[in-house]
Amino acid sequence: MTRIDSHQHFWQLSRGDYSWLTPDFDVLYKDFLPKDLSPILEQLGISKTVLVQAAATTAETEFMLAIAEQTEFVAGVVGWVDMESADAIKQLEVFSKNPYFKGIRPMIQDIGDVNWMLKAELAPVFEYLIAQQLTFDALVKPEHLPALYHLLLKYPDLKVVIDHGAKPAIADNSSPQWYENIALIALETSAYCKLSGLVTEAGTEPALKQIVPYMEHLLLCFGSKRLMWGSDWPVVEMSCNYHVWQSQAEEFMQPLSSEEQSLIWSANAQSFYGLE
Repeated sequence: MTRIDSHQHFWQLSRGDYSWLTPDFDVLYKDFLPKDLSPILEQLGISKTVLVQAAATTAETEFMLAIAEQTEFVAGVVGWVDMESADAIKQLEVFSKNPYFKGIRPMIQDIGDVNWMLKAELAPVFEYLIAQQLTFDALVKPEHLPALYHLLLKYPDLKVVIDHGAKPAIADNSSPQWYENIALIALETSAYCKLSGLVTEAGTEPALKQIVPYMEHLLLCFGSKRLMWGSDWPVVEMSCNYHVWQSQAEEFMQPLSSEEQSLIWSANAQSFYGLE
């Protein structure tokens, strides 16, 4: 069965634009590049990845596109543009000339205003994404879900995937509204969702049973046709590692039919991002 990692990162500290990445992150505070991931993918039988932005700069998007052109397993890049800039459309036009460029991800989780995504000034960017069939990765937390719901109703043709299941607070079970809000989005919009990042939200080396209620809810809400698996490597190293998280996902999906598993492991990412 083909497997695609729909969500992974690379970074090179010397580039200097990862404002969030400080020495406090310890295990993450070093370079993570294709040579580090390649043997893991080969060992686990993962054929392609989607490389996702980790810095709020267009320079990092250029860095990722250069990696994609030189790295056989990188099938697509989700970059970043300054959506509030007068040059946002020009930036998108330039990036769109590269076949590896699939869409954008603003770092919404780090923006103080939970309603930022609803600002009128952003409309031209959303309209451009729709017109060009580009994707939008929603890096949100539970408190952003009401605004995301309204955004999705406003732009029903926008290709949106929710990263990391919207990061419910699994470790202390303190996101009671998450269940209801994520269900509403799944029911009333066409958004996809990534089965990624959950293990990190559950703390250090969590047992599968701690994460399962959240995974089950996402599967119930989005179904196998709108879920895609991702490692969130190397961020996953804060909790366990690539091998452990993939093994947990395998165990969770084991009761599903081979067709349902294939959708979550690869086909949904392939079609959503338009991977070659």
